[in-house]
Amino acid sequence: MGRALSIEINLVYSFYGMDALQQSIAQPDPSATLTKAVVRAATALGLSQAVLAEVLGVSPATTSRLFAGSHALDPARRREWEFALLFVRLFRSLDAIVGNDRDARTWLRGANQALGGRPLDLLRSAEGLVRVLHYLDASRGRI
Repeated sequence: MGRALSIEINLVYSFYGMDALQQSIAQPDPSATLTKAVVRAATALGLSQAVLAEVLGVSPATTSRLFAGSHALDPARRREWEFALLFVRLFRSLDAIVGNDRDARTWLRGANQALGGRPLDLLRSAEGLVRVLHYLDASRGRI
């Protein structure tokens, strides 16, 4: 802990008490965290904003605002929130299996007999997203 931060914490505690100290410690914002994770995953996988819009079930304008940082995903909008969680989970599973972005992009764009198509094409529907995620989860279990 840096000296300046230590002094600030001591000042807050001594002046306002423990409640103020607990409130001054920043809590992560789930909306900002998930939004950043989705944008980073889409970028790593080389997905266009239009494809990400289809994956999340939102308009291309909304996806553009996500990338610009002027819109954040919101748990109150359940559908896009849940699709975003599934998408990040898919990215993490794929990353755990292949280990790098280049191979992940190649896998997404390649034909997959077990899935009956290209994973990238399947991601564009709710059923396809879940199917690809289950396939990756099952593959991770074998590693």
